[in-house]
Amino acid sequence: MTPDQYCQQKTLKSGSSFYFSFLFLPPAQRQAMNALYAFCREVDDVVDETHDPAIARIKLQWWREELVRCYQGQAQHPVGQAIQTLLPHYDLPQALFEQIIDGMQMDLEQNRYADFASLSGYCYRVAGVVGLLSSKIFGYQHADTEKYAVQLGLALQLTNIIRDVREDAQRGRIYLPQDEMQRFGVSESSILALEESDALKDLLQFQAQRALQQYDMALQTLPEEDRQNQRTAMIMATIYRHTLELMIKQDLKVMQRRISLPVWKKLWLAWRTARLEHGLRKQHLRKTRA
Repeated sequence: MTPDQYCQQKTLKSGSSFYFSFLFLPPAQRQAMNALYAFCREVDDVVDETHDPAIARIKLQWWREELVRCYQGQAQHPVGQAIQTLLPHYDLPQALFEQIIDGMQMDLEQNRYADFASLSGYCYRVAGVVGLLSSKIFGYQHADTEKYAVQLGLALQLTNIIRDVREDAQRGRIYLPQDEMQRFGVSESSILALEESDALKDLLQFQAQRALQQYDMALQTLPEEDRQNQRTAMIMATIYRHTLELMIKQDLKVMQRRISLPVWKKLWLAWRTARLEHGLRKQHLRKTRA
């Protein structure tokens, strides 16, 4: 199995919504995004699947060293080798990959966040930075597209946090800001016990509205000239936003089960968004030529 095949399999097996957005990329960019996503999965799995924090830290350190080898042309792991082949073609700073590992390591050091400001720092490392790297692979002309990528990363991560409250609680983690939990009358013990309550629903509704605002802010930030290049990111945003809206429609009962869109709906949303953006691009070109 080649490094590229390994990364593609990693993406497929994850069942992530990202896979559906990658379908509309040219082969070279799809290969690059598979490598980036596989890297994120590898370091995330270190934290989620390694029960001994000391061993997890050793494994993350190995990935830091593997990054150094990538940028020296000496990668050992299939994912590292796949990333190594991208470096001559895309501006992918090593420091951004290191920040992703920093974010994963945060899960070993803390599992509570005092307020939204501290949670945002975590979200930036595990999602905003991924957005930045993705934007570089997709290509852009305007510097504001980097702001878009970070804002969209935050929106996606907030959606994940709401969807995964139950799963995270089972691992002893709570990503809901503690000051907001207190404001809405939701205790840590109730979340760890996977209890449904009106107070939890109100708290999650507050989080959901924040995420929706982030989606809107991101879209408003994206420069018109970069919409076409960032089409894949917009497909991701559409699928995740519809997932969030489905959770809201189902009264945010995330303690009962993991709420997700069916595969056919993800495919349809991806196709519709790609088609819509293509149409908007043609309109924009006609206006600029007029």
